[in-house]
Amino acid sequence: MNKIRHYGRIAATLAVLTLTTAGLSALTPPTAARAADGPVAGDTVAKLPISSYSAMVVDSVNERVYITDDRRDRTANQVHVYNFQGQKVGSLPTGSAPSGMALSTDSSRLYVSQSSGILVFDTVTQQRTGFTFTWTDVGCPRDLGFAGGKEWHTETPYYTGCDTNRTWLHGTTGTQYVDTGWNATGRLRLASGPEAPDRLVMAQTAHAGEPNPFLTTFDASGDTLVRGPERRFADAEGRGALDVKDIAQSADGRRIAVADAAHRQGTRLLDAADLSDAPTAYQPLPEGATSSAVAFGGDGKYVARGAAATGSTPDLLVQPADPADGTASLEFAFEGALDGDRIAPRGLGWSKDGARLFAVTTNVSGNEYWLHVIQPPAAQYDSRFTGTLSTTPGQPVVGEPLGIRGRLELDGPAPAEPVRVSAVRHDANGDRRLATVEAEADGSFTVLDVPSLVGDATYTVSFTGDVTHRPAEDITLSVTVAKAPTAITLTAPAEAVKSEGLTITGRLTGQGRALPTGIALTVQRTDRKGTGTLTSAPVAPDGTFTINDLPRTAGEVTYEVGYAGDDLHTASTASATVRVRN
Repeated sequence: MNKIRHYGRIAATLAVLTLTTAGLSALTPPTAARAADGPVAGDTVAKLPISSYSAMVVDSVNERVYITDDRRDRTANQVHVYNFQGQKVGSLPTGSAPSGMALSTDSSRLYVSQSSGILVFDTVTQQRTGFTFTWTDVGCPRDLGFAGGKEWHTETPYYTGCDTNRTWLHGTTGTQYVDTGWNATGRLRLASGPEAPDRLVMAQTAHAGEPNPFLTTFDASGDTLVRGPERRFADAEGRGALDVKDIAQSADGRRIAVADAAHRQGTRLLDAADLSDAPTAYQPLPEGATSSAVAFGGDGKYVARGAAATGSTPDLLVQPADPADGTASLEFAFEGALDGDRIAPRGLGWSKDGARLFAVTTNVSGNEYWLHVIQPPAAQYDSRFTGTLSTTPGQPVVGEPLGIRGRLELDGPAPAEPVRVSAVRHDANGDRRLATVEAEADGSFTVLDVPSLVGDATYTVSFTGDVTHRPAEDITLSVTVAKAPTAITLTAPAEAVKSEGLTITGRLTGQGRALPTGIALTVQRTDRKGTGTLTSAPVAPDGTFTINDLPRTAGEVTYEVGYAGDDLHTASTASATVRVRN
């Protein structure tokens, strides 16, 4: 498999699924049929009864999804509970607006933060089993994490400026309050999970007024938090500072991914041991997409990367968690009034087995939200081009339609709809991408082109995969594009009288691009006295021309008319013989 192409010159897209008011519709290529050993990509959408969004927690043990509203008023006093099918199955009452959430390592307890303290719920009975008062109640939202068998939360003890004042990191053990002493300016984001049960990740947000926000980790295995590596990302000129929107840890705990809205690639992939850049980075998000969320599948196979984008630009990429894996990503573009327009910050979460991805989308105004339950394909199969490419006609001609013919072979289940292949033409003018075409049921295809330049050209044909098939290795064909042929037709009298003169008419035609204007054809006359050049014949816009001549001798007189050709057309000649009488 060509590992270079998939995220480079040609966008590697398994499918771009546009979620519109009419539902889920596949654009390029269509969704494949259900595989024999599992489902293909699907999407279920539920409208959320919230006008702002704070956090989502996925409980794979009990198959529940918990969602909190970030609205800071008395009406937002519950945690919304959904099942894995996207149906609301209940709610957890809170005394005031909840914000952060964290699940215990064994999924038996859900911790929910509100302005006055930390609530604890039993995830089986859905009943509240505990409450810990925090330092102060000022209405600011709190982030939550669970690491080292303890709950950790942020605290901003000020009545104004929740995003810009100093924030402390505290914790609870049972009902006992833990003051860690760690604090920093601005709102702090926490991330934890069963991938690294003793690790707590903390990031300073870009709203802090801090020109170079930090990212750090803590070891929570002991009685006190021990800070690990810390990293700031701006260079000496202040460029590249962190704008964190989400944090995720890989299934094996070795990597930390950061959704960084300021980073050119959108997602930073770091070595968890020292926060250095991972040896291989993820490919950049599509142009125009700003990173908003990231989540690793619990089975370690996939990573989901969320973004805010407009129109048909993808807002969500689902791809192999290993960035060195060249398998194409599954891309979603949310642009419907009933499905949201973008992935909300921190709006992604996976089931433990990687069979479901939960995504929270929002509209441009940020006052409506939706929950999507997405099922990525259960299996993918290989694909390949067989044989060699050929052209129709056999000799490519500049300005003339050309077909590049080949055949694609697919393993595994056949797609319900024809797959698409694309091609790029490379010549002296650079690269030009051709329109994609559908392959026939037997895999044969013909990509169409109209070469615009005489000389050598190379066609590279690609299949970037679909929801059940991996991309095929590119196949190439080198051709020499010839000039387009021209032809001259003449209409001359069989006989003429010397003293009366004669008239010959004709037409110049050419294939490919239109012939240039202002063409003058050469005219030579050959008789028994020899060969001489006559006045050139101008060609009208419709290709016609007229030659008038007064022969100088009787007998057979031959007229040869010639076109010298141009950059795109070959030369051509035609002749006519007239018997001249005295």
